[in-house]
Amino acid sequence: MTESIERLIRDVPDFPKPGILFKDITPLLQDPAGFRETIDILVNRYAGQNIEKVVGIDARGFIFAGAMAYQMGCGMGLVRKQGKLPWETRAQTYELEYGTNTVEIHTDTVTEGERIVIVDDLLATGGTMGAAVDLLQGAGAHIVEAAFIVELDFLKGRDKLSTEVFSLLHY
Repeated sequence: MTESIERLIRDVPDFPKPGILFKDITPLLQDPAGFRETIDILVNRYAGQNIEKVVGIDARGFIFAGAMAYQMGCGMGLVRKQGKLPWETRAQTYELEYGTNTVEIHTDTVTEGERIVIVDDLLATGGTMGAAVDLLQGAGAHIVEAAFIVELDFLKGRDKLSTEVFSLLHY
């Protein structure tokens, strides 16, 4: 099932810097059948689980979250980089290899006990998703799972997350 999706993930050597093998999802997004299959797998995974909102991580997670929320008939929320949201926000800062970064949500993104799925394109070290999980749990959401298209297993990002994790593809 996921072989047809995997063939649409392009390896880009030395991006964004030498020694990195970047997993590019743009061919997947450009392929109607592959994109539909990806969304169908994710939507079917959460069928019957009373998901009230799909929350996407800035920026590629928005693509998947929007399509999933539409298919599931639920709302969509955004986790954005600091300074990108126009209204009242909650923020979470997390450590990077060199320095820190901050993500934000609007204060009304989730309600107490709301059942959500968080989605992003790729799980690497887990820093951004970990901050998003902490931020959304702190706002009262019940996170059913964090979902990814690609997981780089060797970076052990899932070990840093305090929620269940699902990834379509593992490298």
